[in-house]
Amino acid sequence: MFIIDKQKNEVYSLPAKEISAEHANSISSGLAQRILHLLAKEAMYPIDIAKALRVHEQKIYYHIRNLEKAGIIKIVKKETKQGATANFYALTEPAFVVKFKNFESTSKIAQIRNESEFLEPLIKDGKLDALIIVGSPDPHGPDKARSRDGYYGMDLALFLGTFLNYVPKFNVKLDTEIRDEDLQNNLILIGGPLVNKVVEKANPKLPIRFEDGNIKSTISNETYPQDECGLIVKAKSPFSKDKYILVVAGKRFSGTRAAIIAFLKDFKKITNGNVHNPSIKANVVEGIDLDSDGIIDDIEFRE
Repeated sequence: MFIIDKQKNEVYSLPAKEISAEHANSISSGLAQRILHLLAKEAMYPIDIAKALRVHEQKIYYHIRNLEKAGIIKIVKKETKQGATANFYALTEPAFVVKFKNFESTSKIAQIRNESEFLEPLIKDGKLDALIIVGSPDPHGPDKARSRDGYYGMDLALFLGTFLNYVPKFNVKLDTEIRDEDLQNNLILIGGPLVNKVVEKANPKLPIRFEDGNIKSTISNETYPQDECGLIVKAKSPFSKDKYILVVAGKRFSGTRAAIIAFLKDFKKITNGNVHNPSIKANVVEGIDLDSDGIIDDIEFRE
């Protein structure tokens, strides 16, 4: 759900969650609202909230319990402080709605569009729910590889942005920054296994993967040795149950560029799945240099 505010020629939106009138009572007090304004900025520990608001911590814990029970806040991380576990809280959504009438159909808000099923749950209800991971440009891994794929990944990020109603700061990390807890998210992985070590970890579980320096399809049993070939795979995450990964990668950066161009030029064909088995969302594309300037500018689907 989203709430929309149109001001002059601009449309602003926020993700929102519907709550009952009974639960709305938990935010009726001034102190509860001050707590929520703090948590809208960052996740906080109740004792730190008490210090920031100069209020006794027992009053904070009272409201925290009520707000959590109402589903307005949730625990987002835990830390050990002085031998005890400290819960950090954040809003479940940045806005809340009490609805007294059913929704009505409208066509006035042209900016709202339904995302493709292919992108779910990476994009859900017009909101990005995935961590984007690109290879580090610095030498890393046994091969001391440097990634150039992040540069092309900007085009993919812009493409994904066209499906968003709510556009927060993109959540992007380098593969060298990833920790175990990051892998519990839906993931969008850019770049091959040499330059993106998260892709290297996921690679053995992919229906189309990198093997012996080539792209190997377990669907068609074909092997693609060309440097200009790239793969696009949406699959269940091997790192976390009920999460998904989207891998956009090539043997080299030219193959990754080809895979990204496929999104920009023929996204519908990607959503149709593999030509040999449409139920599997995995494709191989080959980049083409149409104007012979040494830069991939078009693609062909190999499968």
